[in-house]
Amino acid sequence: MSRTIDFHTHAFPDALAEKAIKSIEKKGGMPARTDGTIAALLKSMDSCGIERSVVCSIATKPSQFWPILKWSSEIKSDRIIPLPSVHPDDPQVLDKIGLIKNEGFKGVKMHPYYQGFVLDEKKMLRIYERICTENLILVLHTGFDFAFGRVRKADPGKVIGIHQVFPGLKLVATHMGAWEDWPDVERVMAGRKIYMEISFSLEFMDRGLARNIMMKHPPECILFGTDSPWTNQRETLDLLQGLSLDPALGNRILGENALSLLSSV
Repeated sequence: MSRTIDFHTHAFPDALAEKAIKSIEKKGGMPARTDGTIAALLKSMDSCGIERSVVCSIATKPSQFWPILKWSSEIKSDRIIPLPSVHPDDPQVLDKIGLIKNEGFKGVKMHPYYQGFVLDEKKMLRIYERICTENLILVLHTGFDFAFGRVRKADPGKVIGIHQVFPGLKLVATHMGAWEDWPDVERVMAGRKIYMEISFSLEFMDRGLARNIMMKHPPECILFGTDSPWTNQRETLDLLQGLSLDPALGNRILGENALSLLSSV
């Protein structure tokens, strides 16, 4: 049995969690499945045998870098792997990527909708280059987002373009490669050596399409994720089990690939 690692979760400081959860629920119309605290995440992990979770933060403005970095340091543990965030419009963005590396974090989380960028626009290239140079993981929201209009900021073609320019970048495309853009994922991305994690996807997509994408993709490049608290970790595990994948592939997805990627930093 694989040591299960959830490569995509969210949580908030206790004092901010209730406000943050209510705000996102209102904007996106999607109810949270926990209260958004680290304690609730750990309780969920314990209930379904998840050993470790990657907690992704998003700096929606440059000034949020420092409080996110401080909180990430506070929650870091054997079971919680925090990914701080940089904002692309921060004049010191490159230096702050270096600081994230120096502080011992494994990577960075960025989100084109919440941070106001398009994946392949010019201002992003130096950011990807620095993340690559620092040998950090970049967990990047890809596809559409349930809380925003259908503007193609992060489609599979753009993900492939970034990978071609920066083949050494440890890029993790979220939500089965591109949320609700899955026919294009199957058509142009599946089979390429680009990491993708499966969070917030099995709940919404055709089971056959999900299985086809996974079977076409390099087995070492698929990661388990849930996007908790926006899904229930146990339910996502059950949906993955329901795809009847080969046990060896299932173990890779649940934890072996994540362990390999995390240990490479």
